[in-house]
Amino acid sequence: MKAHIHTPTNDPRQSIDFYTRLGFTRLSEDPMLFTDGSTVIEVDPDRRARAGVRCYHTDPSAIIAKLGVKAHPIKGGHVVSDPSGIWVYIMEGKAPKVDMAGVATSLLGDFAGLSVESTDVARSLTFWKAFGLEVTMGSAEQGWVSLGGEGWPGVSIMAPLNCPHLFFNPSLTYFNGKEGNPKVIANVRKAGIPITEEITHFNKEGIADNIIVRDPGGLGFFLFND
Repeated sequence: MKAHIHTPTNDPRQSIDFYTRLGFTRLSEDPMLFTDGSTVIEVDPDRRARAGVRCYHTDPSAIIAKLGVKAHPIKGGHVVSDPSGIWVYIMEGKAPKVDMAGVATSLLGDFAGLSVESTDVARSLTFWKAFGLEVTMGSAEQGWVSLGGEGWPGVSIMAPLNCPHLFFNPSLTYFNGKEGNPKVIANVRKAGIPITEEITHFNKEGIADNIIVRDPGGLGFFLFND
C-alpha cells in the first residue's frame, strides 16, 4: 500500500459505528484504519482534516515539484490539492503496513476506486499522473478517464454535467451488477445506514437501483449497478 483514502470525523464513535455496521474490518487504532479487503480508509479525528487521499513517498519534494501546486507543510509531510480542490496528503516515509489477507468483503460489495468530478479533466489527469498513476481506461477528450497504480486505489475522473445525481468530491465507487446491487442496497438498509440519495434516473420503472451514502465525515459512497 502506497496510498489510502482519508476521511475526517468530528465524532470517532459515529465513524467507528458506521464502518462496523457496513462490515469493514478495523486494522489499527492509531492511525484509525479500516478495510473492506480491497481498500484502506483512515478516519482522522483532527478537526482540520479533510476528505481525500494520504500517500507516502521517500522524497515528497520531488512529487511537489512535479505537481507545480502550492504545498502546505504539516507534521510529517505536506498537503496539496488537485484542480477540483481534493486534498492529497503527501507524507514522507513508508506507509503503515497492513495485512488484508483473509479480510471479508464489506456490505458495499466490489470496490471500483475513487471517483472525482473535475471541471478540467486534462489538468486533473496531469495532477494524478504525477504520482505515478497510469491511464487504464478513457481519455480527457472523452470526458472521463480512469487511472491505476501499484499500491493506490484507482482514480476515475469525470467531466462536469455528466452525472445526474449528487456528487461528493471525492467519493468511493462500488459496482455490483444488475443482480448484485439490489442485494447490497437491501443490506445497507438492514444495517440502518441512512441513504443520502436513492437514484432512479437510470431505471425505466423509476426504481431506486443505485444509491449514495456518506460517512460521518462527508465522504461519499456510490453503490451502483454498473
